Amino acid sequence: MSVLAANPHVLYREVQYHNKDQQQQLWSGGGGSSLLLSQRTSFGCSWFDGRNKDLCKKNSKRDVKVAASWPDMTRPTSVEMEPIDDSHHLDKILLQAHELSQPIIIDWMASWCRKCIYLKPKLEKLAAEYDTKIKFYCVDVNKVPQALVKRGNISKMPTIQLWKDGEMKAEVIGGHKAWLVMEEVREMIQKFV
Repeated sequence: MSVLAANPHVLYREVQYHNKDQQQQLWSGGGGSSLLLSQRTSFGCSWFDGRNKDLCKKNSKRDVKVAASWPDMTRPTSVEMEPIDDSHHLDKILLQAHELSQPIIIDWMASWCRKCIYLKPKLEKLAAEYDTKIKFYCVDVNKVPQALVKRGNISKMPTIQLWKDGEMKAEVIGGHKAWLVMEEVREMIQKFV
């Protein structure tokens, strides 16, 4: 049986048989959407007495139930990181974060750095996950005064730092695979949130 759903990206299908008359299929798509299809079929065949043994009457009964759940569309899937322009802007952000007692994440990057460019959308997706708990910012080291770069003590890029209470608490230097960097950033966030 074919089922058309609003989400065309079906990642996997699980088929479970509860008994021989009932079949359930769970279709799951990207972004947390799922579609449950429950189908029950029973066939019976009655034979007539007499000469027409070839004649078979089939009784069929079919019940189909469909239920769907879609992702929460009220939450963003990614949040654009706000750029930091100079030391005064950083001071203002740190003061605001201190008043809210929230940590902030700063991505120190450069426009020519391929790993920085590759990590930025992944960090923006992570920012959507922690939308109300942590604010994410970015600094392009070639577009800001070097005093700001020295204040962050940046030597390699990309460098992702967690700042809390006006000072840098932890950092991840992203010179290796993106998924490893993202796991390290998640661990860093879990320590301070």
